[in-house]
Amino acid sequence: MDWREEKRAALAHARLVIIKIGSAVLTDPSGLCAAVLENIATQMAALRGGLGMPDAPCGDGPARRLILVSSAAVAAGRATLARHERHFDVVGLAARQAAAAVGQGQLMRAWDRAFAPHGLPTAQVLLTRDDLRARQRFLNARNTFAELLQWDVLPIVNENDTVSVAELKFGDNDCLSSLLVNLTGADIFINLTSAPGVLAGNPQEDPTVGVMPCVENVGELDLGKLCGGKTTVGTGGMYSKLTAARRAAQLGVPTLILPGRQPNIMCRAFAGEDVGTWVRPAEHAISRRKFWLAYQSDPTGTVFVDTGAAEALQNRGGSLLPGGVRQVEGNFQQGALVRIARLDADGGSATLGVGLSNYSAPDLRKIMGLKRIEVAAILGDAHYPEVIHRDNMLLEAAV
Repeated sequence: MDWREEKRAALAHARLVIIKIGSAVLTDPSGLCAAVLENIATQMAALRGGLGMPDAPCGDGPARRLILVSSAAVAAGRATLARHERHFDVVGLAARQAAAAVGQGQLMRAWDRAFAPHGLPTAQVLLTRDDLRARQRFLNARNTFAELLQWDVLPIVNENDTVSVAELKFGDNDCLSSLLVNLTGADIFINLTSAPGVLAGNPQEDPTVGVMPCVENVGELDLGKLCGGKTTVGTGGMYSKLTAARRAAQLGVPTLILPGRQPNIMCRAFAGEDVGTWVRPAEHAISRRKFWLAYQSDPTGTVFVDTGAAEALQNRGGSLLPGGVRQVEGNFQQGALVRIARLDADGGSATLGVGLSNYSAPDLRKIMGLKRIEVAAILGDAHYPEVIHRDNMLLEAAV
């Protein structure tokens, strides 16, 4: 199918849409920009009802359910402190957490005011990565979202910055949004950013580069070369937005990256206008279990494999055996999520994916490169034939 036909069909049939908005869209030097919030709320109200808007129809059809992931708590907190003549450098984790604690209430009040004219109640949902890593909490969160949507309430999601510690942080709301795609079973992921879309090159090197209307295969992009730096008020940038889009694509979910400050931009997109960048979904979606396994947390180490093992993993659907391991990096425990990387003859390496290790790093160093009978001689009968089973592995993971 042509990507434009695919886009029209996906937007027309979407019933659950996740919309993420970055800090650079929602704020100006004085803090939250009320006019931007009001325009976005008006668009979302129209999208939610499947109704049209004057001069920017969203397309008629059945109602859609929406989830909003909103950044800008830190920026709102900084602006609030400044209005009270309290000027601090918001540098470091503790300062950002304190600013988020000040700003989160301001952010929710601003959204409440924006959605009130449309009769849409809102709910605040603050998450840490541990809420999605622990299976019971994952299921509880999923049930809560389902109940809120059933009540026709708009969930407004942000990271729980005040209590998150480094190892439990999502890193940015692009990452959080991509994990919510899996949690909620969303059909479309819309990312509103300060850029006009995905540029065909690095604007810091070539200011004349244009917007790519479609990314056919986000996994094939060289993100380091393509993307510039982070925005000044947020934690992400186009790199993190495309990484999030790649994760959504693996689930078979497309991403639409739009310039969030352009009036009625979402309704224009749903009405068929070619705006922003459409990131196509993967042709073959991975299972939601493998998605959860790969992105539940950051890898805690790396297992380097030889070219023979890499070929077996990539082309023959094999598991990783001890004989294919050449080097172990890190001090991870049994069951930890680790990177799998190919070790080349020239000393270079390339990441292949991630997986759950059946062995701790110390035990794996004892048995790497050995055959099964030799592993038994070292570890006894209580060992696994595979270092990482293929069912607990995701190749080409976006990490």
